[in-house]
Amino acid sequence: MNSLINYLSCGALWLGLAAKAPDLLRHRHDPYLRAICAVLALAGLCFLLGAPPTVGAVNGLSGVSNLAAPLTYAAITGYCAASQVLVVHLRGGPGVGRTARRWTLAYTAVVLGIAVAFALGEAPAERLTDFDTYYAKTPYLAEMIVLYLVAHLTAVTVTTVSALHWARQVRGALRAGLVLLGTGALCGAGYSVAKLVAVGARWSGLDWPVLGTAVSPAAAGLGALLTVVGVLVPLLAPRVAEWRRAGREYARLEPLERALDDLLVRRALRLPRPRLASPATLLMWRRTSIHNALSHLDAYVDRDLYERTRAGALAATGDAELAGARAWAAVVTDAVRHEARRRETAGNAAGHAVGSGRVAAPEAGPGRPLGPPPDPAALARIADALASPVPVPAASAVPGGAEPVPSRTEPVPGRTDPVPGGTEPVVSGAEPVPYERSGPA
Repeated sequence: MNSLINYLSCGALWLGLAAKAPDLLRHRHDPYLRAICAVLALAGLCFLLGAPPTVGAVNGLSGVSNLAAPLTYAAITGYCAASQVLVVHLRGGPGVGRTARRWTLAYTAVVLGIAVAFALGEAPAERLTDFDTYYAKTPYLAEMIVLYLVAHLTAVTVTTVSALHWARQVRGALRAGLVLLGTGALCGAGYSVAKLVAVGARWSGLDWPVLGTAVSPAAAGLGALLTVVGVLVPLLAPRVAEWRRAGREYARLEPLERALDDLLVRRALRLPRPRLASPATLLMWRRTSIHNALSHLDAYVDRDLYERTRAGALAATGDAELAGARAWAAVVTDAVRHEARRRETAGNAAGHAVGSGRVAAPEAGPGRPLGPPPDPAALARIADALASPVPVPAASAVPGGAEPVPSRTEPVPGRTDPVPGGTEPVVSGAEPVPYERSGPA
């Protein structure tokens, strides 16, 4: 059971480290990021080295009985130093670098003390789980055990007090992270307290091994989980909030994309949907598709319709942004209708031209673009207007208020007819090529 707790805790901590590694690579000189990654890396290493199977493997590979014990204690001490440096950088203020160096030097001295004490002591019997209590009365080894436990208790106590004190002065995700960090450090204090009590009991002639073999690993595992969550919450909360905002915006634009869907598919204006993409990437993809369609509809825009709709909505609501959104919604709906009608007319004209031995193609509408494309906020308002009933004034037969195109019964000598595929136009003299169908062919 102890091994499972150790390995799960190590995995959770190193998972957090993997989440922060890309940021560290991009900002490798950021002391705050370095401290966070050091805390996560060393805490995971502590649990890995403290697992009984790892202890046996280290002892067997090194050929030194109980070498895993000072290595684990050194990792715990390094974790303590990294925790203090992280707290110093979180607190900020003048002299941050000097204070961080002092903590680092202090815990470096503790690591040296652990190494010297182990070298001077005698630990012939290998102990996988109860080294602390078994050698609690052995000269030099007892001092080594107390040294690392006191250093650990000092670090987690300072971390707990600092994190919880600062949490009362901030709000939001940072406060939640500090509370979790402080609570995790408090649970970590249970590890060293349980070990110290077990060692003290051994000095008194009692034997309470359960404190060192069951209670302390459980306290350390819970503390590790809370610590990693507390470190990651302030870092991930802004990203999660951005994803939520992008997801809401993506869903909000759906009515506008739906109105343009036929055009997007028919004209191949929509890029392939990205797979396994973040909400922000999907939002960019949808906005790009919408802008592609609006650019294509520039030739079919009815500015008069826009002005009429905007004036009417402004008079009714007094809201310029809402009026503009309703006007855009009306223009988009009208332009899509005209573009589809022109496509149908072009198909009929092509069939008629083929039957009479001539080739014809549609021409672009005489629309007048409304200026710069809508910004993201305006796109969202247009989508809202499309999602709600919007009264649309009667549109002209041809976009832009141009004169109606002559019907097929009115010959237009010298009319220039576009040829499909973008080739040179063909001049017809006797019969016109229809541009709008007035009835069934």
